[in-house]
Amino acid sequence: MTSQSSKNLLRILVSHYSLPALESLLSHSADMSMELLDADNQVPGVEFDIALISRDVTATSTKQKIIPSTQKFYDLLLGSSKLKWVQIHSAGADRQIYLDLMSRGVRVTGSSGVNAPVVTQNAIAGILMLARKFPQMMKAQAQCKWDPLINYPLPPDLAGQSAVILGRGPIGEGIAEVLNVFGVRTIMIGFHSSLKDRSDNSKNMRHISELDQVLPQAQWLVIACPLSQETKGLVNRQMLTLLPAGAHVINIARGEIPVEEDLIGALKSGHLAGAYLDVFAVEPLSTSSPLWSMENVIVTPHSAGHSAGNEKRVLQLFVENLRLFSNGKHLKNSINPS
Repeated sequence: MTSQSSKNLLRILVSHYSLPALESLLSHSADMSMELLDADNQVPGVEFDIALISRDVTATSTKQKIIPSTQKFYDLLLGSSKLKWVQIHSAGADRQIYLDLMSRGVRVTGSSGVNAPVVTQNAIAGILMLARKFPQMMKAQAQCKWDPLINYPLPPDLAGQSAVILGRGPIGEGIAEVLNVFGVRTIMIGFHSSLKDRSDNSKNMRHISELDQVLPQAQWLVIACPLSQETKGLVNRQMLTLLPAGAHVINIARGEIPVEEDLIGALKSGHLAGAYLDVFAVEPLSTSSPLWSMENVIVTPHSAGHSAGNEKRVLQLFVENLRLFSNGKHLKNSINPS
């Protein structure tokens, strides 16, 4: 796998955690000349061509709060003048480090689709828990209280309800597919200009410009789109008001897409019946946030994409892209700097 004499030797920075699994995947890649660098043993200024930012590198770091081990890896990236390409574990590349790298011409590839199965599962779990009043029953359990649903207005069946899904990527499509099985009508919202001139009625796809027309039909608004200039603050008070009373919001995308203050207001007023939120405008979520104590809100700490299987899929995608890079071909999931 490694040939120090090769003029085309690729030096690749990886985390100490990911190194053994990556070495195993590359053990049969005799056609590629490379050297894997354990990030734990490097100092700023070391030169390399490629880097893999696996889930363990970002770890518990957020966009606002970066832990020392993550910052050390970032410093290695910023210190290499020869860095050409970075593969990241997430679908989105909205962390400042990625923007900085792209601004200096470094290619960044994401992992769109890799985490779609587990993020889809989380979104569906949140929908089912809210639909079947699990937060209410779990509160009763914590109080050792036998409080069956028959004591309250019974929840409506999911079958026959409608869900508007912001985003028509692998996660949005996965959520729609499962909801359809439950008898939920789904309307997927896309952002590509080609959808302006035609709507695919067979798949219930609409352009973002039609969002205000379909929201009044939706008992569920699922946010599953990337963060961009177009989507930041998209779900605001005006949009939430268009939802029928008693609707729910699911966010497994990015915390900056809804206006958090407006979302909290709609939940407090009772206009929204509940929400499942895995992401927040500022992370970690402040202990003073009212979202923590709302009985109709499920809060999870940006964990929808975490699974052992997801880590393996990221490594497999990286190896596939590495082969493409070595052969001078277009990389999968390239992220546009704009």
